[in-house]
Amino acid sequence: MKTKRSIGIHESFGDRVFLTISYALCGLVLLAVAYPLYFVLIASISDPDAVNRGETLLLPAMTSLDAYIKVFKESQVWVGYRNTILYTALSVIFSLCIVLPAAYALSRKDFPGRGPLVIFFLIAMYFNGGMVPTYLLVDSLNLTNTIWAMILPSCVNVFHLIIAKTYFETSIPIELHEAAELDGCTDFRYFIRVVLPLSKAIISVVGVYVAVASWNSYMNALMYITEESLQPLQIVLRNILLVAQVYSGQSVSMARESEMMKYALIVITTIPIICVYPFVQKYFEKGVMIGSVKG
Repeated sequence: MKTKRSIGIHESFGDRVFLTISYALCGLVLLAVAYPLYFVLIASISDPDAVNRGETLLLPAMTSLDAYIKVFKESQVWVGYRNTILYTALSVIFSLCIVLPAAYALSRKDFPGRGPLVIFFLIAMYFNGGMVPTYLLVDSLNLTNTIWAMILPSCVNVFHLIIAKTYFETSIPIELHEAAELDGCTDFRYFIRVVLPLSKAIISVVGVYVAVASWNSYMNALMYITEESLQPLQIVLRNILLVAQVYSGQSVSMARESEMMKYALIVITTIPIICVYPFVQKYFEKGVMIGSVKG
C-alpha cells in the first residue's frame, strides 16, 4: 500500500530553495508591516523615559495605562468618535446608493451615451479643479460647518465606480436580465431583487474602501469644519497632540505626558479599522479579483 509520501508530488532541490526564499521574503515583509504597529502598541503602555532610552524594542517597560486614561478624560475625544462613526456610516450609505446604480447603468450596453459618460468619468478621475475651487464650491453651497461637508464632496469615487461597473459586466449574466424582462420585471425591480443580492462581494469592497477613507479623513475636516461639536476624531486627536506639544516646552512633566499620549492617540485611531477588516476580508479579496481581473 502506497503511503501519502510516496504518491505525493516530488519537489526538486530548486523548488525547495525557491519556496524557502519566498517564505523568508514574506516573513520579512510581514515583520516590516507588523512591527511598527506592535511598537506603537507597547510604547503606548510603557513609561515615556523607557521608550526614549530604547528599552521597549521588544517588550513594554514599566507598564501603565495612564496615557489612555488621560486621552479618554478629554470629553472632545468622545465627541470625535461619535462624529467619525456618523460620518463613516453616512458616507458608506450615500456612496453605495449612488455608485452602485450608476455603475450598473454604465455596465448596460443598451444605455444611451454610455461611452461618452465613461470617458467623462475617467477624465474627472485624473483631472480635477483643485483644492481652492473645491473649497469655494462647498462654501457657496453653504455646506461648511455641516455634516454634509464631510459626506457629499467625496461620496462618489470614480475608481469605485469603474470597479463596480466591471464587476456587473463580468459577473452578472445578461441572460438573467432577459429572463426577468420576459417575466415583466422592470429595470428598477431587477436591479433591487436580482443584481444587488448577487453583488455582495463588490458591495463589501466599495463599503470597505469608503469606510476606511472616511474614518481617516483629515483634509476635508481641516478645510470645512471649524466648530468643535462637528470635528471628527482625526482633528480632535490632532488638536490634543498640538496642545500637549505646546505645553511640553514649559516643563519636563508636560513633555513626558505629550510623548506618552502620542502613541496612545495612534492606537485609538487605528484599532477600530484593524478590528473590522478581518470580517470583510474574504469579500474584499473576492470582489477585487472579480471586478478588476476578469474581462
